[in-house]
Amino acid sequence: MERFYTCSCFFRDNIFLEEYKLHVRFVSENQFRKDYQNILRSLGCVSESQFRDVLGKIHAEIERRQHYELKSAARAATIKEIYTPLHQHVYYLQESFLAPEFLQLVNYCTSTDATMEGLMNLIQTEAAPRVFRFPVFRKEFCKDFIEELEHFEQSDAPKGRPNTMNNYGILLNELGFDESFITPLRDVYLHPFTALLYSDCGGSCLDSHKAFVVKYAMREDLDLSYHYDNAEVTLNVSLGKDFTEGNLFFGDMRQVPLSETECVEVEHHVTEGLLHRGQHMHGALPISSGTRWNLIIWMRASRERNKLCPMCGKRPTLVESDGFSDGFTMDPDDTSSTLSCSLT
Repeated sequence: MERFYTCSCFFRDNIFLEEYKLHVRFVSENQFRKDYQNILRSLGCVSESQFRDVLGKIHAEIERRQHYELKSAARAATIKEIYTPLHQHVYYLQESFLAPEFLQLVNYCTSTDATMEGLMNLIQTEAAPRVFRFPVFRKEFCKDFIEELEHFEQSDAPKGRPNTMNNYGILLNELGFDESFITPLRDVYLHPFTALLYSDCGGSCLDSHKAFVVKYAMREDLDLSYHYDNAEVTLNVSLGKDFTEGNLFFGDMRQVPLSETECVEVEHHVTEGLLHRGQHMHGALPISSGTRWNLIIWMRASRERNKLCPMCGKRPTLVESDGFSDGFTMDPDDTSSTLSCSLT
């Protein structure tokens, strides 16, 4: 089995300061002051005590990332030991969970005469430039899946959150969904799509993923700031429940400044997936009522990211890790990569 790695930039790049809606990079306090102090002042961080508070949150996040793999493995082991699922069947992908329209698209993509043009005629909806919308699951599955997620949320089992931008949500690998659900969904059903739609950015060679659910609710997370994903291709499925507003919006690729971008607002209907490039800037507008759950799958292609880390924009410096990690692999013929310990 292929061994996956993390890029060392994971620990200090793309740290999200929620209060200021700002992604930052931290190498040292001097570097951070030089790069961000004026920006933070313009956003309301005007006193030294406020700045020190920001530094404290950054150091806490770096420490969390350094110990992430060990703590995640410990949570997964505890969950397996103490948590009793409500709906055991949702942990194992079955074709009966999938929308008939989705299966029709998959059947076309796996046919010998499948073309990009033919697939586009079947999908019909391009929600934004190279953002494709189509049904993925049946409503019955979405209902059972949410009930399982809510049952887990109410349990005493430990819970790891998806990332610094999502304070409410669940890491699906810790809950036991990776091997029996997400991996076959990626390999058998989604790969034929991505091979046709995104062959230019790794869609034909996806070999790992990070999957999680995010939750938006009143008095919790309401929206999601403008960002890009640590992925080559992302699938975002609206699971439910009842909510109002909260549309997604898409800009341009990450290299294009926001000042030069015209964003497109996209409705996201329950059971439907939005498929897009990971480096396509996007966000979620606030919900105004109810609760909303979304399934997010960041799909990764080591062949692409081994050349250039999508988060720091540099050739990756690899750090030992467990599981799918961040989807980098070690080329046995490449002796130029540096392998360092994740705790240094």
